Amino acid sequence: MSVRVNARGAARLLSRHPWVYRSDVLEGPQQPGLYPVQAGPRVLGWALYNPASEISVRVFHFGAAKDPQGALLENLRKALQRRKEAIAQEPQGAFRLVHAEGDLLPALVLDYYAGHGVLQIGSAALEPLTPALVEVLQDELPLQSLLAKNDQKTRSLEGLPLEVKPLLGQVPSAVMVQEGGIVYRVDLMEGQKTGAFIDQRDNRIRLKTFRGESALDVFSYHGSFALHLAQSFKQVTAVDSSAAALQRAAENARANGLANITFREANAFEFLREEERRKARYDLIVLDPPAFAKSKRDIERAYAAYKEINLRAMKLLPSGGILATASCSHHLSEALFYQMLAEAAADAHRAVRVVEKRGQGWDHPVLLNVPETQYLKFAILEVL
Repeated sequence: MSVRVNARGAARLLSRHPWVYRSDVLEGPQQPGLYPVQAGPRVLGWALYNPASEISVRVFHFGAAKDPQGALLENLRKALQRRKEAIAQEPQGAFRLVHAEGDLLPALVLDYYAGHGVLQIGSAALEPLTPALVEVLQDELPLQSLLAKNDQKTRSLEGLPLEVKPLLGQVPSAVMVQEGGIVYRVDLMEGQKTGAFIDQRDNRIRLKTFRGESALDVFSYHGSFALHLAQSFKQVTAVDSSAAALQRAAENARANGLANITFREANAFEFLREEERRKARYDLIVLDPPAFAKSKRDIERAYAAYKEINLRAMKLLPSGGILATASCSHHLSEALFYQMLAEAAADAHRAVRVVEKRGQGWDHPVLLNVPETQYLKFAILEVL
C-alpha cells in the first residue's frame, strides 16, 4: 500500500521538505507505518505515516527504496557517526546524537549525557521500531544506559502513551556532565526535555570569554549560563521564577566551588522593571527565555514580550555593556528577532552593535529545506 498526496503535498516533497499535512493526503492506509508516498505513479519518498496525525507524512528517504527500514536505520548510523569524535574527545560531556528532521530521522530525538542516552519518539509509525533503533545504538556507541523519556505531550496527538522507561542498562536518576570547565547535574528522569538544554552549550562556553564586575542571568533555570559567567565576573545574579530550579542551580554552583552567584526567585518581567527603577547596572546580561511563541497565533504577543525584556535589559547596561539574548521560538523568525531587537534599541534610546550572530549548536543541524529545524537565535550585542 502507498500514501497518495495532492499537488501541494507533492510540491513540498519535491522541494525536499519532509512533511505533508493530512489535508494534502488523498488516500492512504488506515494504520500507522512505513509507506511509500506517491503523486501519480511516481514514488517521491518513504515516510513515517499516521492517518490520525495532523502531520500525516514525515519522509525519511526521498525517492524509491528497496529496504525502507534499512534506509531509516542507515540514517541513524550516519547521525551517530557524525558525533563519535566529539564523544571520544569529551566522554563526560553532553551532545545531541539525533536531531529529528535535521538528521533525516523525523520524530526522533536522542541526547547523550556522560555515557548515558535519553531517547524521545514522537511518531506512532516509529514507535514499533524501537528495538531496531536500540540495536543500532548498541552497535555504534558504548552507552552505559538508555532511557525512553516519552513523556512529551505531542505524543498524545499520535495516539501514543506518555511513559518513561529504561531500554538499556541501569539508568541513574542523575549524572554530572562536564561543559567547558564546569560541571552540572542532569536529572535524567525528571528534568525538562531530555534532562537539560544542550542546544545552548556552545553559546554558554562562548560567554566565558567576557570579563567584568557584574553579570545577570535571567531565566536561569539550573544556572547553566551563570556557572560559566561566575568564572570571569566578580558577581553574578541568577534569576528564575522556579524555586526548585534555583535550588538545583545552587547545588551546581557548590559542585563547582563557586560562591559568587546570588540566586533570586522572581518573575523576570517584574525583576527587570524593578532593576530599571533602582537604576541597577550590569556589565553583561543574558536573556534565555522559554519559547514565548508556541504557534503562529502567539507571534504578536510573543514579539511584545521579547521586546519588553530586551528593552529593559538594554537600559541596565552601561556603555560597552554586553547583552546576550536568545529566542527558541521557531515561529519568531531570525528576521523578526533582529527587527524586535532593533525596535527595542530604538525605544531604549541606545545605540547597539551586533558583536556576533549565533544559534543552536553544531549537533542540532539545520536543513535549509526545513525552516523548522532552525529554531534558536542567539545574539551577542554591545551597547554603545
